[in-house]
Amino acid sequence: MIRRGTSAMRRRGWSAIAAGALGALAVMGAAAAPLDIPDTIAQRVQACTACHGEQGRATNQGYFPRIAGKPAGYLYNQLVNFREGRRNNAAMNTLVANMSNDYLREIANYFGTLELPYPAPGSHVALPQDLARGFALVTRGDAQRRIPACVQCHGDSMTGVVPGVPGLLGLPRDYLVGQLGAWRSGQRKAAAPDCMSQIANRLSVDDVNALTSWLSAQPVPKDSKPATATSQPLPLMCGSGSK
Repeated sequence: MIRRGTSAMRRRGWSAIAAGALGALAVMGAAAAPLDIPDTIAQRVQACTACHGEQGRATNQGYFPRIAGKPAGYLYNQLVNFREGRRNNAAMNTLVANMSNDYLREIANYFGTLELPYPAPGSHVALPQDLARGFALVTRGDAQRRIPACVQCHGDSMTGVVPGVPGLLGLPRDYLVGQLGAWRSGQRKAAAPDCMSQIANRLSVDDVNALTSWLSAQPVPKDSKPATATSQPLPLMCGSGSK
């Protein structure tokens, strides 16, 4: 009796193991089935959203800029700059290292055509004198130090100018400070002549603080599209401003 009982238990045990194995194989087979992933540019740029936010919207926090709605020519120039080492960011340098010009242009065109709402301005607290100084630099510049007004290049509404000049509103203050600092230190470069490097190196630390405080405090206008380029020349020769 003991032996027959033991044999029955063994048979039931093996049956359970076999059933479990068959279930596991079925699950593995289902997992191995090909996924239906659409081969679209929207799907392929999902890697970008890990840092730049859903659909490239970003937020008003941190060092990652919004790329949705930026002029496509500007986005393309920056991708090329990362690929060719004029801009340094380990993730970006690696990501675009082996991408062709055509593919970089496709990415830039995709994000450049997105029209998405902007977040509210950041909550940085600035002194009134800093905001006043920032406003003066944005709208009038400083002729004595050969600093052009920001609006002369970035547009009257500061939303950028097609094809190659970005808007400066809706960006985190930390990012603005970081980029001006990178130009001042030579860590960020653009195609020669590098007009932003020249301008950034004419700004004092107090200027940078005032500019970024004012810019990051401004709401983005309802019509956030970049302005259309005019025949009026830029105040400085810029190697990437019109490419």
